[in-house]
Amino acid sequence: MEPDFVSIIALIVSLLVIRVTYVLYWTGRPFKRAPTTSLRTMIVLGSGGHTAEMLSIVNVLQKDKYAPRSYVAALTDNMSLQKAQVYEESLLNHESNVDRKRGAQFMQIYRSREVGQSYITSIGTTIVAIIHAMWIVLELRPQVILCNGPGTCIPLCACAYLLKLVGWRWCTIIYIESIARVKKLSLSGFLLYKLPLADHFFVQWPLLQQKFPRSQYGGRVM
Repeated sequence: MEPDFVSIIALIVSLLVIRVTYVLYWTGRPFKRAPTTSLRTMIVLGSGGHTAEMLSIVNVLQKDKYAPRSYVAALTDNMSLQKAQVYEESLLNHESNVDRKRGAQFMQIYRSREVGQSYITSIGTTIVAIIHAMWIVLELRPQVILCNGPGTCIPLCACAYLLKLVGWRWCTIIYIESIARVKKLSLSGFLLYKLPLADHFFVQWPLLQQKFPRSQYGGRVM
């Protein structure tokens, strides 16, 4: 006797619940994986000071461990990727600090909503941004995502988390809230904290850590 439609749906739902529970359990925990010499790392940049903070964070990373590195910025952001390129070129001048075979990549992504754009028209641009974000995640296959507040990080993190849920690839999402956020989280930080999508959520002010107990106080990055 063939299983009926209701039984098939029940089985799918059960498997989905099991997978979601598994991912939620391991989110933020040390995950046992095969030993690896490096981790493909996506670094999300943004205007308004986000890029300066993020490059400060990247500067203290173990370059051989977090490689190759891919930098992603909004399509309308003309400065962030240039700064990242200058930084990576400075590393190439010191061969002892970086493997030349692991060159950095630089990509741009559509923004979900531009400043001043109406919410009605932003529906279409948001759909385009999500599709583009999924393509970037599938193309770069990041094992780690580093972000600190620009709105472009939301679709990228959401797509990476979705692929994690379906078992395609495990990606550790690390969020560092901007130093400018003293008393409350940015919208990006609030979404990543509440959903929750980030494996590790850092803040730079003790008051924020007290208000959001699942976050970690990491001190100043600049």
